[in-house]
Amino acid sequence: PEAINFMATHGRGLICMPVVSERLDQLGIPPMVPEKAETHETAFAISIDLAAGGTGISAHERASTVRHVLDPDATPADFRKPGHIFPLRAQRGGVLKRAGHTEAAVDLSRLAGLYPAAVICEIMNVDGTMARLAELEAVAASHELTIISIADLIAYRRRQEKLVRREVEAKLPTRFGEFRVYGYESLVDGRHHIAIVNGDLGDGERVLTRMHSECLTGDVFHSLRCDCGSQLEDAMEQIAAEGRGIVVYIRGHEGRGIGLLHKLKAYRLQESGRDTVDANTELGFPADPRDYGVGAQILVDLGVRSMRLLTNNPTKRAGLEGYGLSIVERVPLQARVNEHNVAYLRAKKAKMGHLLDLDDEAPPEAPVVVKPGGRAAGGTGGGLEEDA
Repeated sequence: PEAINFMATHGRGLICMPVVSERLDQLGIPPMVPEKAETHETAFAISIDLAAGGTGISAHERASTVRHVLDPDATPADFRKPGHIFPLRAQRGGVLKRAGHTEAAVDLSRLAGLYPAAVICEIMNVDGTMARLAELEAVAASHELTIISIADLIAYRRRQEKLVRREVEAKLPTRFGEFRVYGYESLVDGRHHIAIVNGDLGDGERVLTRMHSECLTGDVFHSLRCDCGSQLEDAMEQIAAEGRGIVVYIRGHEGRGIGLLHKLKAYRLQESGRDTVDANTELGFPADPRDYGVGAQILVDLGVRSMRLLTNNPTKRAGLEGYGLSIVERVPLQARVNEHNVAYLRAKKAKMGHLLDLDDEAPPEAPVVVKPGGRAAGGTGGGLEEDA
């Protein structure tokens, strides 16, 4: 009760209980908004009180509710809904899957050898505004509390834990040249990822590198809505021409991390006038929730120490540098503009800061036409320029 009262008195914000999803399922505590349970937003569950208690609002009663969630003998009948404790569903993989306070609290409990659950409270200033870093540091100092950041926790887990396992290596002949393909399994979520390597990476310095997010529609079906497929092809072509480099192909990044079906829903919204950023937001997702930690560990496993990164996305650069990899140069990929993707590219440039050289006055290139047999033609530089 003392800890709950301390949070209510000095934190002033909503008191919540992050806990692993499996425990909430055992107790029959469902998501508050089911369709958002798998997004990167805070995953609130239905609020609860201990059924045997009074109103449930006192510090003592809230503490009793929290303790009972952890009781191995507890059953769904022991709780009433709604209540005054707000459970939060932590994603499997913790902060390495979702860099949120929910996952951070559960990770800290695990690292301390405790049950994977916690009680947290957002901190407000006395005037009702949210406390920022300077105010949080003052609160920590006045109450002799330790303060860390989620970035600190991510960095610690990345240093201490192995997140991927190399499963297989094989030759991969391509129309760009001979590569070797390495298959990996994520130990966080079980997804499979690959890296394709051209040449000898040697000392791992200044390796020409492409960190490519899965895009089924662009990479496989040659969709003209985006530039993903052309970026992958251009990256492989540049790496093959240099004779040394690597492409890491990250699964689970479809639609900038929202998944294939949600991406198709975003397409429908774009057909109604939204741009690519607004469509994701309307579906309940951030503009770009992707994380590159698994890709970073794949690079480390293959001996990459510093890289020349093939990208137009400054967020990708910052994401990889956040995992301790050195990026000595950004190598741009020229966008292939066509009538179907020009609005998409302009939105990425204007709203997401992508470093694209777009001439708004020039007409878009003609669409790429893929001929039978996989060869392409059409456009002024817009096709896949291959000899017949």
